Amino acid sequence: MSSNLTDIGSERAVLAGLLRYGTEAYVEISDIIDHQTFGNTNNQVLYKCLSRVIEGGAEVDLPSILSAAEQLNFSDIINSKQELEYIKSLFDFPIKVENVPRFASQIKKFEIARKIKSLVSKISKDADKVDGSESVDQIMAMVETPIMDFLREDDGGERPERIGEGADDYIEFLKDNKCDLVGISTGFPRFDMSIGGGLRRKCVDLVSARPKVGKSVFADNVALNVASNGVPVLMLDTEMSKEDHLNRIIANLSGIPINEIATGKFSDDDEKLEKVTEAVEHIESIPYSYTSVAGKPFEQILNIIKRWIMQEVGTDEYGRTNECVVIYDYLKLMTSNSITHNVQEYQALGFQITSLHNLCVKYDFPCLSFVQLNRDGITSETTATVSGSDRLIWLCTSFSIFKLKSAEELAEDGVKAGNRKLVPIVSRHGAGLSDGDYINMNMVGEHAKLLELKTRNEFNNQPSGDTGLISQEALENIADDGLEEG
Repeated sequence: MSSNLTDIGSERAVLAGLLRYGTEAYVEISDIIDHQTFGNTNNQVLYKCLSRVIEGGAEVDLPSILSAAEQLNFSDIINSKQELEYIKSLFDFPIKVENVPRFASQIKKFEIARKIKSLVSKISKDADKVDGSESVDQIMAMVETPIMDFLREDDGGERPERIGEGADDYIEFLKDNKCDLVGISTGFPRFDMSIGGGLRRKCVDLVSARPKVGKSVFADNVALNVASNGVPVLMLDTEMSKEDHLNRIIANLSGIPINEIATGKFSDDDEKLEKVTEAVEHIESIPYSYTSVAGKPFEQILNIIKRWIMQEVGTDEYGRTNECVVIYDYLKLMTSNSITHNVQEYQALGFQITSLHNLCVKYDFPCLSFVQLNRDGITSETTATVSGSDRLIWLCTSFSIFKLKSAEELAEDGVKAGNRKLVPIVSRHGAGLSDGDYINMNMVGEHAKLLELKTRNEFNNQPSGDTGLISQEALENIADDGLEEG
């Protein structure tokens, strides 16, 4: 460690970790450091080159580094004999991926110390120039202004701007890029409109339900609808296995009951076998990614999202994240370690939604997340029924309740109106629905299929002669609640 507040050894370790592990290490530290965190100028340049390579989705090797250096006009530095030998030595530097964040935190401390030292030096120099003609406020500003500028760096250094700045360009962009929906369609048009035009970038939409009502069926149906339109989907599941999801999706697409899929009995019938084969071919062709996050710390789950966006989704020519959707089934505490005498469950869940929302904003993607209703949610339909924290409601873009219909509702609505209902409660961008109204949904459990029907008001106001909400073909098994679904 040198006297100029730079830890060269830790800087080498961080760079070596990026060279060896690429994106896996980068997502762990990219929110902690940037090129200025390095005290050595050449290390700053190398980090900028590595960032360009990794964020561009390329393999980290010497040719990709040299290409990035050329793009960034650093070829003269990187191509020197001494620097090339240094880079090659870093490839052989012994470093474990789990240690990279620790070394990144170490060099971050020295960056902060260097900035404080520079700040104090500036204040001292300004104070030496005082000649007595200044007001007390002006002298105090010599301290306050640089300190406030220093603290502002923690929030990105953004300063307020006029709301009208760039408005003309924005309007021209909207005129040249007309669309039916602002966001990505869930495949449920009425739900899309009630929450403000589908799943929007930088937003977390919450759907809440009691256990065994069908949260996971809802999640899989949205994922299948989105991915079938060519939009990458990441399913983060806290309970179900990949095989469980496959059984459901194959049943959904083929029309063969889940139990026949899971037991292999479909293969006894040539027609069913052909349908299953076609369903599997479709699944293999769509960008639907799955990972189990059961038992994983929430910070690790966020890194999984970041890694997927960098490796699978990518960015457009302007650096904007390409269209994608993250589905989280569902927000909950993985272990009791998050709960202490200082941090209760509702606070821990609040931290989760805060972190998830911030990640959506930073990486510019939409997230559909599920959460569990408390027991009040059986009869009540308000934001108070969500298990966990008020912060879940504060930071979500929309909040909807998905639930079984009561016996009275089934009797009043009739069998053609389905067996479940979706109630948009809060929507920041959409109009929601009228009081007492809800979207009729029908879940066929044995096929893991969820259909959106008309709303309650549409059903009640249907014209004379209208025979119902859905076609005769869609009525098959409609009265059957199906298997219990999580």
